Amino acid sequence: MDEAYQRPSWDEYFMEVCRAIAKRATCDRGRSGCVIARDHQILATGYVGAPAGLPHCDEAGHQLKQLVHEDGSVSKHCVRTVHAEQNAICQAARRGAAIGGATLYCKMTPCRACAMMIINCGIQRVVCERKYHEGAESEAMFGGAGVTIEYVDPVVERYDNQ
Repeated sequence: MDEAYQRPSWDEYFMEVCRAIAKRATCDRGRSGCVIARDHQILATGYVGAPAGLPHCDEAGHQLKQLVHEDGSVSKHCVRTVHAEQNAICQAARRGAAIGGATLYCKMTPCRACAMMIINCGIQRVVCERKYHEGAESEAMFGGAGVTIEYVDPVVERYDNQ
């Protein structure tokens, strides 16, 4: 007889849903998804993709921009897409779903812009599958704003051609 079935925790459940949603993502640099939940209910979801009606990375290729950081290092970012967190927040707004006090589940530490949106939406907790290689500023903002951030796996996620 197999071991007794272990029902997943709520965090495990929503993270698994997040992984399934990421399969719809249209940028292969970071196929990620997002789930916003409160009181054990999904309020909104999102995945990485171009704005509605515009070409996706999978169709038109990446639109990479270089960013020069304060320390002089340079990284590349695809700007063709809207991030999964941003799309989930937009979905909540379009559907009239209040997300204050919710938990947001995502693939990695949200970027700076997403972190600011998450804070201003009143989301109280962020659960990430992994750390983002440039997530320190977001972590600091979350700490200053009283938003809890937790990691399923503290491994740092890196992109090719950073």
